[in-house]
Parts: sequence; structure tokens; C-alpha cells
Amino acid sequence: MIKSMTGFGRSEVTVHDRKFSVELKSVNHRYLDVNIRMPKALNFFDSAIRQELKKYISRGKVDVFITYENLGETTSTVKYNHDIAAEYLKFLNQMGEEFGLENDVRISTLSKYPEVLVMEEGDVDEDELWKDLQGALDKACEVFVETRVKEGENLKKDLIDKLDHMMTLVEFIDKRSPQIIEEYRARIDARVREILGDANVDEGRLLTEVTVFADKICVDEEIVRLRSHIATVKKELSEGENIGRKLDFLAQELNREANTILSKSTDLEIANCGIELKTEIEKVREQIQNIE
Repeated sequence: MIKSMTGFGRSEVTVHDRKFSVELKSVNHRYLDVNIRMPKALNFFDSAIRQELKKYISRGKVDVFITYENLGETTSTVKYNHDIAAEYLKFLNQMGEEFGLENDVRISTLSKYPEVLVMEEGDVDEDELWKDLQGALDKACEVFVETRVKEGENLKKDLIDKLDHMMTLVEFIDKRSPQIIEEYRARIDARVREILGDANVDEGRLLTEVTVFADKICVDEEIVRLRSHIATVKKELSEGENIGRKLDFLAQELNREANTILSKSTDLEIANCGIELKTEIEKVREQIQNIE
């Protein structure tokens, strides 16, 4: 099953007078990079959330947004942090002295400074809270994976079409290569006869020249490896899972073989075909970057 690294999932669950909303969004990334935004009351579940996400996701930059609302009787209390308030006031007084300004801070102003007054949840059943949160998280992940699978199928179809076209180009190069040798033999034979006239042509020397030329431009090994790599990519697309890194490596190998063919080419048709092959490989490589 091919999955794209681009996905979106959302769920909203109300259970035990608790309302959870979970939203996941992801884009391409070499590894799994998770960024979680959630209320402070749920911070102690950070590690558990990350472990839960790994059940569904192996690669991608994932943003997770969680909201939580207690619909039952509140057990929250307000906590006053004296030391933090004193620090704020000390520095405000210091600023007033340094800049010759009147310190007009009121209690209502100071109380609004971060961490001076904070809401604290009363005792909660952490196991029950996690179970409720986990249910909402799993539902969002299931939707998230569905969107990745759907996009992955589109990627798979596009990649197979490109691979089929690449194979057509490889077959053309394979068919054209022997023709180049025959054309070279005919040209050199005609040139020698033009120079020597009616004199006997040394067929052995002519054969040697053609053999050296054929060896220099031979791309048989590159064609074999290209066919093998293309077949492997198609097989992985049909049977593999979490194959993004492997396909990226195969795309590099495809590009290497195409470069070698171009470096050996003395024929315009093969050169043009090699350039088109490299272009298709680059398109494939770009698409592969989207696969988990």
C-alpha cells in the first residue's frame, strides 16, 4: 500500500463530559518530525501521543493540534505565583528608575502578566483522561491515513505511467545501438575505399576499428540495469510499504545509468533519447519525494 506524505485528518469526540478535537496535517520530510500544540493540561501526555502517532506514521512533517474542554463540573483552581509577580515588579521598578518614568502598575495589570495567576486542574484520573484522548487521536489518525492512501494511489498511477514511458525510451536505445555500429562500419568502409581507390582494403584492420568503436559506445550493461531498476520500482509500488527511501535510492541509480549512456553516446537520436530519459527520471524522483 503506497501512502503519500501529504495528509489531513480531523476528529471531534465527547466522552465522560470531556470534549476533544484533534487535527493532523502533514507535508514531506526526510524523517518523522512531529510538532504538537495542545493545552497545558495535556502536556504530560506528550510522549504517549508521539508513540501513538508512530503506529500510523513513519515519515513526514506532521503538525498536530489538540483542543480539550471539560464540560462537567469544574475542579479548577486559581494559583497565585508570588515569586513570579515579585520578579515582574522588581524589574518594572528598575525600568522606572533607569528611564525616569513613573511606575503606574496596578494589581489588575500585574495579575495579567504570564504565570502570575494560573488555572490548575484538580485531581483527575489520568488513565481515563488518556483513554479518552487516545480514542480521539486514533480516529483522527485513521482519517489521516485514508487521505494519505488515496493520494498514494494517485502517485502510484502517475509513477507507473512515467516508468512505462522510460522503458519505451530504453527499448529505443537498445534497438538503435546496433544500427549505429553498422552505420559506422559503412561510413569508415566508404571513406577508406574513397581514399585507396581500387587498392585492396584490409578487412582485418577495418574490423578492428569497428570493434574498438563498438566497445567504446556499448551500453548493454546500462540497458540491463535500467530495465532491472525500472522493474524493481514497479514491483515496490505494487507490493511494498514505507518504500520512499528505497525508491529514492533506485531513482539515483536510474539517473546514474542514464548519465553513462549519454557520456558514451555519439549518436544524436540516442543523445536526445537519453536527455528525455533523464527528464523522466527527474520527474519520477520528484514524485518519489512525496511517498512515505
